Amino acid sequence: MKFYSIIIPVYNRPDEIRELLESLTRQTYNKFEVLVIEDGSDKKCEDICASFSDKIYIKYFYKENTGQGFSRNYGYERAKGEYFVVFDSDCIIPSNYFEVVDEFLRDYPFDAYGGPDAALDSFTSTQKAISYSMTSFFTTGGIRGGKLHVGTFRPRSFNMGISRMVYEKTRGYVITRMAEDLEFSIRIEKAGFKIGLIPNAVVYHKRRTDLKQFYKQLFFFGRGRINLYRFYKEELKPVHAFPSVFSLGLIVWLISFFIYSPVFRIGSILVILYCFILFMDSVFKAKSFKVAILSIAASFTQLVAYGMGFLKELITYIKEPKPSSPNK
Repeated sequence: MKFYSIIIPVYNRPDEIRELLESLTRQTYNKFEVLVIEDGSDKKCEDICASFSDKIYIKYFYKENTGQGFSRNYGYERAKGEYFVVFDSDCIIPSNYFEVVDEFLRDYPFDAYGGPDAALDSFTSTQKAISYSMTSFFTTGGIRGGKLHVGTFRPRSFNMGISRMVYEKTRGYVITRMAEDLEFSIRIEKAGFKIGLIPNAVVYHKRRTDLKQFYKQLFFFGRGRINLYRFYKEELKPVHAFPSVFSLGLIVWLISFFIYSPVFRIGSILVILYCFILFMDSVFKAKSFKVAILSIAASFTQLVAYGMGFLKELITYIKEPKPSSPNK
């Protein structure tokens, strides 16, 4: 039976960390320690962490703000477990999570794993809609932890575990923001470690509470894809440009409204069809018409935000001075 070190970076989210820690007190498998890394927050959660010291083995650290990637490294450096597990501070962990993970790793000894995320019934309709848009095949291709996904599975840091050996060989994150988890996953893979999905290692992920915050987050994700290209040119595929193409297509469609061209008529049919697919898929999964309607708004927000962030960082990259060839 493994001993796990749980690493939780947190930045100005004391209320969220309380819910996460409370969920950890209910684990059916309790061979773990918890390291909370306060990343230069103004709203500290030290007192909240201290209130759980009689329920779980917890250590609190405060450091200057360096971003989530380097905060995870800070935790890795101080962890005592055989296996390190990272959660985002806005997650709630099912009571059987570590029991599921430990049983799975005994049969399939992955060096690194990732798990899916889902929404609780207690989440708001907007949070459920955002969860749908981030996990649906019709928006992300199911790449964020689904059993069926497009391309190579890469663990994401909201729900990710690595062995101590992985950390000792890779030394953790080399960038702290903008696709830092993808860069890390790719480096783990290139180092020859075995990576996989644990389908039942689900976490309940709150994400953002409104579409404005969600837009800002996904805009950053879009920029991150181009930032990843700076490290791994082969990781930028045509499919990653889809949100940008989608966004530009929406702009053309809206402009065509004023001249009522064939472009507007065709575009309207496509938009209505896509909305219908999203609505029906969300109704089937969430069993709520309200969530289904909001899922359409969340999906469009996600695609446009990611697409605009992608284009912004692409323009920045094109403008960057490139190193001259050594032959010149």
